[in-house]
Amino acid sequence: MNFTRRRFAGLALGAAALLSGTSLSMAQNMPAPFDNAGDVEIALVRYLSTGDFFQAYLTGVQEQAKALGVELRVLDSRQDAALQADMVDQAIALGVDGIIVQHGLTESMTAAVQRAVDAGIKVVAFDVDVENEAVPQIEQSDRDLARLALEQAIADNGEEFEAAYVYVPGIAPLDRRDETWREFKEKYPGIEEAAQFGTLDNPIANSVANQASAVLRANPGVTVVFAPYDEFAKGVKIAVDEAGLSSDIKIYSADISTADIQAMREEPSAWVATAATNPELIGEVSVRALAMLLAGEDPGHNVVVPPTLVTRDMLMEKDINNMDELSQKLPQFATTDVAKPDWMPATGE
Repeated sequence: MNFTRRRFAGLALGAAALLSGTSLSMAQNMPAPFDNAGDVEIALVRYLSTGDFFQAYLTGVQEQAKALGVELRVLDSRQDAALQADMVDQAIALGVDGIIVQHGLTESMTAAVQRAVDAGIKVVAFDVDVENEAVPQIEQSDRDLARLALEQAIADNGEEFEAAYVYVPGIAPLDRRDETWREFKEKYPGIEEAAQFGTLDNPIANSVANQASAVLRANPGVTVVFAPYDEFAKGVKIAVDEAGLSSDIKIYSADISTADIQAMREEPSAWVATAATNPELIGEVSVRALAMLLAGEDPGHNVVVPPTLVTRDMLMEKDINNMDELSQKLPQFATTDVAKPDWMPATGE
């Protein structure tokens, strides 16, 4: 077929009109304020951002915001609680329509979030308890994360073993995981906690590795380490590898990333199991829950994304090398209908 310049221009205009019509149709099917989504602005106010988990979470937030067509501002306090509270105030001053608070400390976030609510701004919180009934709490069922990992530890090691435990109090998801750890110690009195340690000093993995090296030297009987955050587990693995104990100690954790998968697949690897939700999916759910609030809908006060147990044996047997393959070969890890009304556009559309 011979395409003249005029004919090509006509086809291009027709295609543009078709795309415009499609966008208009999508907008007409969206509830207010998303029928004019370009006028909607939301902010993500972060406390923790170091590590693959938080990068994937950010990607999920960005992709769902893009699918909705809203403007997203990202404010990163880099583990400075006072700065995070100031950033909530910055978002209020900017006149955003909604705020996602990602991690943080209850004592610094409660008043700041209340100021946002008082200003008429919709707020959701991921893994930080802001003590506000008007604010949905996005969770990855931290108690279930800990339970799945610890049940695997019992299955692998029996009901009696000497353990080291990595924990930093005051962070809501770690506090919830700690509740399950304490319940397991009560249920299985043969579990001896030889040492507890932990830090959120950056870089977290290297800081934890320094602590773990000292702990392992002081407690040669430790055969299990419960490190319910993947940056903690990375640090413990560094220390275990350097001590030449990869075949003598088993690490159980929470959260997952491609780097974690590669570390678990090493031969040998002490990191034998982790319980995780897809961090990118949690980011999407956070935006979806906020969008429901903005549309006058109720996502529920506790918006829980269910976790999946991932073991080293599973990764090897299914030849899973990265997060994409994990999602493909474990479909329950890839998607969820949580906070997803019919009108909500899917990412990638």
